Amino acid sequence: MHSLLTLLVLLAVFSRIGFDSAVGAADVAKAPAAGAALKQDTARGDKMIADYFRAETARLAERTLADINTLDDWKAKRDTFRGQLFEMLSLDPLPPKTDLKAKTTGTVEHEDFTVENVHFQSSPGLYVTGNLYIPKQSRIAKRKLVDEKDAKTADKDESPYPTILYVCGHGGVKKNGVSYGNKTYYTHHGSWFARHGYVCLMIDSLQLGEIEGIHHGTYRYGMWWWLNRGYTPAGVEAWNCIRALDYLETRKEVDKTRMGVTGRSGGGAYSWWIAALDDRIKVAVPGAGITDLTNHVVDGVVEGHCDCMYMHNTYRWDYAQVAALVAPRPLLISNTDKDTIFPLDGVVRLHAKVAKIYKLHDAEKNLGLNIVEGPHKDSQELQLGSFVWFDRYLKGGDRVVEVPAVKITTPEQLRVFEKLPEDQRNTKIQEEFVATAKACEPAKDKAEFEAQREVWMKALREQVFAGWPSEAEAGGMNVKLISSMPGKDENSGLRFNLVTFDSQATVPLELELVSRREAKKLDVLILHVLDDHAWEQSAIDAETRKLLLANDVAIARFCPRGVGPTAWDQSEKKQTQHRRRFMLLGQTLDGMQVWDIRRAVQALREVVIPGPVSLKSVPLTLRGERVMSGNVLYASLFEDGINLVELKHLKPTHREGPIYMNISRHLEIPQAAAMAASRVPLKLEMALDGDWSYFTATAKNLGWDAKRASITIAPPPAGPTPPKEGAGR
Repeated sequence: MHSLLTLLVLLAVFSRIGFDSAVGAADVAKAPAAGAALKQDTARGDKMIADYFRAETARLAERTLADINTLDDWKAKRDTFRGQLFEMLSLDPLPPKTDLKAKTTGTVEHEDFTVENVHFQSSPGLYVTGNLYIPKQSRIAKRKLVDEKDAKTADKDESPYPTILYVCGHGGVKKNGVSYGNKTYYTHHGSWFARHGYVCLMIDSLQLGEIEGIHHGTYRYGMWWWLNRGYTPAGVEAWNCIRALDYLETRKEVDKTRMGVTGRSGGGAYSWWIAALDDRIKVAVPGAGITDLTNHVVDGVVEGHCDCMYMHNTYRWDYAQVAALVAPRPLLISNTDKDTIFPLDGVVRLHAKVAKIYKLHDAEKNLGLNIVEGPHKDSQELQLGSFVWFDRYLKGGDRVVEVPAVKITTPEQLRVFEKLPEDQRNTKIQEEFVATAKACEPAKDKAEFEAQREVWMKALREQVFAGWPSEAEAGGMNVKLISSMPGKDENSGLRFNLVTFDSQATVPLELELVSRREAKKLDVLILHVLDDHAWEQSAIDAETRKLLLANDVAIARFCPRGVGPTAWDQSEKKQTQHRRRFMLLGQTLDGMQVWDIRRAVQALREVVIPGPVSLKSVPLTLRGERVMSGNVLYASLFEDGINLVELKHLKPTHREGPIYMNISRHLEIPQAAAMAASRVPLKLEMALDGDWSYFTATAKNLGWDAKRASITIAPPPAGPTPPKEGAGR
């Protein structure tokens, strides 16, 4: 056993080395001069991440609906699935259904229909602008799918109409700096429905509406904290659709028992959300709005889509699971054969999985697949299938469609607001739609703290790091020690070893281990987890060499996936889109780096270096800086046998990272730091530029001394700072 005094002395000595002075490959190739560009061969990292995304996507695809074999299986799980979808769309808890405060600001008259320019508030200050197309008692509007006798009495018929909620894709219309909304781009659809005996409400989306909100948070504005919050603009669109149905139910012209939904592209996606969530939708025709994860992640379709297309995939679904929630209601999946952002092969695969659920309901006739020739375009051929499907299932028959969908009204006629409302929340709804965890009072005693800790740990396992593999999925670690590292200083008196291991089957990683060559035992093992800056800058200096030669200490230098040896394409676009791929798989890059750190700890415990010296029971210190310090912190919550955690430049909020799924809905970094300190001594070095009161008060209440939990002032961090929001991505 090592004496506590020996450990404390050694740790104090090695804290002098500094966080950016770890040993590694930079010892061979000196760090670049200030301002010099680091040229790096990323072929290894590019292959690794491609293999990883392919394997993870296949795993999710294989398990989607795989355990549904009978109708009873489906019925037993359907409500759970729908509840999960509400949660993944930022709608759990569901916002309160407040007064819609609906208003009509103008009308447009046509021979066959009237258009009302309307707005309502789906939540206070969250405005939805739209155009309500209402048929007149006209020749076309009253042409029914009945015999001639009924047609003669049509003019006296005042019964409500079947109704279409039309949700718009990304087709903005802007003139002289004024947004008229994407409802004006798709106006020909509203006109067609009204001329053929349907009420049609066309609503603007959050982005490209008359009040211009944001869909492109993660890749245009660097708002990765959306993932922390569990926020997706898809949830706002789904909520606006739910409230749009509420509004339609207030209109005497609407038959509440015959409501359908359609839209294309982004509107196709929103059609899926509302049809899956709300049984008031009786018929759905999503156009070019869905495909499977293979297309999105492996084939790169994600790079052509904004965040409104995606749920926050906590439960790791493939998209067939969303589509299946429409069953057994009539559903027409509509697409073109040359659509590059909703490729045909993925649409066909998705349809096949959904068909299984319709077959269990004995409702195969209610599922259709309408494929027409063409690119990603709102073509007449695509429109025709939609019109025929609604006639069949909302009007009870078929007819020849003689009148095409043509634009009759102008954007100016369809404008809702002459002046935008001052109380609008559309432009900042991302800050308010999903609440963060309530401020937590410091625990008064150990029992209270342990109870809270249990709640937080459960949330971390089930909501934050649910994307981690099971032990079986991760596979064996395959730990290997390479005793000789060519190019290292053989006459330095130090021993350099390379340890390789598999974090997951497709994620082979390595760490570099250095110690005194003649060491027969080790008193301390330091695992230094590096970010990009530390990897580029670290080198063995004279002080570090001297301390290593004089003490029985080993330093392991480790880069998680995407850093150092496994770095992938460094272009801003690819870095961003890879992070979004993780998001679609119900993960984040930072969250999977936490997993890598855990596996590195486990791998080290299996290593025996020449001497022989086993690392299994050597006191272990974990060390990290900047955003990586957060990853080290969370890894320490899940691994036993750690003796000290040293973190530098750790921010007290996840806003700037690390980014984890749903984390801010449950806790913040000071709470995680307290959890870590309850298990192992925790040393924090940072500028006190945030609120650490929970941590310091908890430490005081629980009687932790400076050896258990300490904060010291550190100089400003070196290296890159997180990108500022709105920096243009």
